[in-house]
Amino acid sequence: MDLFSLPRLGVVVPPENPTAEPEFNHLLGAGMNVYTSRFPVTPGAGLRAMLETYNEVLPELLGSFGALRLDATVVACSASHYLLDPAGDRAFCDELSERAGSPVQSSTQAILAACEALGVTRLTLVSPYEPWLTDTSRAFWERAGLTVDGVVLVPAEDAASPGRDAHFDPYEVTTGAILRRIRERELPPDTALLFTGTGMGTLAALEELARREPHRTLLTSNLASAWWARRAVGEKGEAHHPLLRRLEGAAV
Repeated sequence: MDLFSLPRLGVVVPPENPTAEPEFNHLLGAGMNVYTSRFPVTPGAGLRAMLETYNEVLPELLGSFGALRLDATVVACSASHYLLDPAGDRAFCDELSERAGSPVQSSTQAILAACEALGVTRLTLVSPYEPWLTDTSRAFWERAGLTVDGVVLVPAEDAASPGRDAHFDPYEVTTGAILRRIRERELPPDTALLFTGTGMGTLAALEELARREPHRTLLTSNLASAWWARRAVGEKGEAHHPLLRRLEGAAV
């Protein structure tokens, strides 16, 4: 196999995100080369201001790939795109694609594309975000025409200390916390589970859930983005990872 003849995927991620690149590599395997660029560090900025900065600098940041030819690019930060309405997010991605000369997609638009291909109309969100950002996420999906049946909040594992408010940090959420929170809920049989955010590690939890409920649709920001990337570059062979094969087998 000629390593350098493989399709090239660009991925843009927040600076502290420990999850996106490993999950993309596990999902895509040796079928695609992944190249990353990171959003700038924003010392002292609150979460909303940081996310707004990401949207402001994204056009310039895509230029940091220089003359590297990319076949497609994923913006692997769902939270910043929740600040845009779905139509604005789509228009932003169209503008970025035109500037880049190849398809650029946000993880949020990749999820919407997957929902359309799968015929998904109902979601239960599994969210590691602070409540205000979870509410923003829910409103985004509802404005996109999806029904949100409910929300499963997943604080960081160390959030349960007595007398302390819940601590939300996607990068600290564990597989055990995800599975425990879902076990505590009675989910409608026809709702898809959407694990939102590119920074919450989900693959181990999804593998367990896929065994328990083989017919339930399971989506994550990174899984949907990897699915979209394979379509964008015209990959026809069998997907490397079983979760990606599962998703592609159910899509129209």
